[in-house]
Amino acid sequence: MKLVSWNVNGIRACVKKGFIDYFNDVDADIFCIQESKLQEGQIDLILEGYHQYWNYAIKKGYSGTAVFTKKEPLSVRYGLGDSETEPEGRILTLEYEEFYLVNVYTPNSQRDLARLPYRLEWEERIREYLLELDQVRPVILCGDLNVAHQDIDLKNAKSNRGNSGFTDEERGKMTGLLHSGFVDSFRYKYPEAEGAYTWWSYMAKVRERNIGWRIDYFIVSERLQEMINDAQIHCDIMGSDHCPIALELDL
Repeated sequence: MKLVSWNVNGIRACVKKGFIDYFNDVDADIFCIQESKLQEGQIDLILEGYHQYWNYAIKKGYSGTAVFTKKEPLSVRYGLGDSETEPEGRILTLEYEEFYLVNVYTPNSQRDLARLPYRLEWEERIREYLLELDQVRPVILCGDLNVAHQDIDLKNAKSNRGNSGFTDEERGKMTGLLHSGFVDSFRYKYPEAEGAYTWWSYMAKVRERNIGWRIDYFIVSERLQEMINDAQIHCDIMGSDHCPIALELDL
């Protein structure tokens, strides 16, 4: 089974930059996107053979997630069921017989860290939610989690320490999640891999020089770790300030 996750930073713009070609070439069983940045009816995306599930933000041109899947899920859940998260369209959960898929676009703490307290509350709710699901069946969490977990996960760790996405608090929440029975699939397969990034600033030549951050993840329940065949970063794929990531599972 192949799964792909990509923060497209606006699906309408990404479609104009080769999204469909990549989508067809990668031929994923499940394809997740974050930051769709649209409302219902603003795009007619023809993806033959796929069921489409969209969670739109109320705010126009903001946030949003979607999942495109060949196999119809048993159920679909939008958000966590509370009023704080659903308006931003940040969470989609698809239930299958073998696992739960949770597609997430984690809130950014913002440059001045104004949203850090909200972000930390979010992390606690997500962890509790994942643990609840994990009691029923294994979980596959994917998406833009807006945190570089370790120094190895960004180019300039020293100069970015304390900045949004690399605060001790955010990194600690990721550590806590992994210690709760989950595995970072890429680091499981490639524990020492350096220069493996999924996001780059739009500033001149930043991506060309690979000055990036790894903030997009596939995180799985520990009991799925032996089924991880490969975890990939498709850094050659353009169309967004993020690149797609892929997970291959022997299910």
